[in-house]
Amino acid sequence: MPEKLLQNWEKKSAEHQKQYKQMLQRADKNKVLKLLPELNEEAFKKVDCLQCANCCKNYSPRFKTPDIKRIAKHLRMKEGDFIETYLYLDEEGDYVVRSKPCPFLGNDNYCSIYDVRPSDCERFPYTDEDVIIKRQQLTLKNSTFCPITYYVLEKLMDSISK
Repeated sequence: MPEKLLQNWEKKSAEHQKQYKQMLQRADKNKVLKLLPELNEEAFKKVDCLQCANCCKNYSPRFKTPDIKRIAKHLRMKEGDFIETYLYLDEEGDYVVRSKPCPFLGNDNYCSIYDVRPSDCERFPYTDEDVIIKRQQLTLKNSTFCPITYYVLEKLMDSISK
């Protein structure tokens, strides 16, 4: 990640949490939503998820019923066996993976169930949708471990302050 903005991004993200929070609370939702597709695309060009995989190493997506059905079928497992083997119910009542890193993450950072991955994984890091504003706590948390979320928030701050 040669981009200057991405140098020491973890430290800068930690330092900017308060600014991000204020920006997200005050931002014109329509203006933000208009900017997101381009910023998201730009961020994905600058950051190679396969070099990072922080999301898969440290966090779990929610496995919703359609995800469980689809993945269990793909793995030729009964849904109950799939849940018993890989998942547990967290304090919010969502199914999440039992272990970290994700059991489907390979040493090469490739996902062994990529084509049938949970919708949360497919949508992550939500930097091209209204989740970035609607679920601000999630956005702030994501910016601490996902360089794409950090990049988009930094660029949003620049764009909005102009």
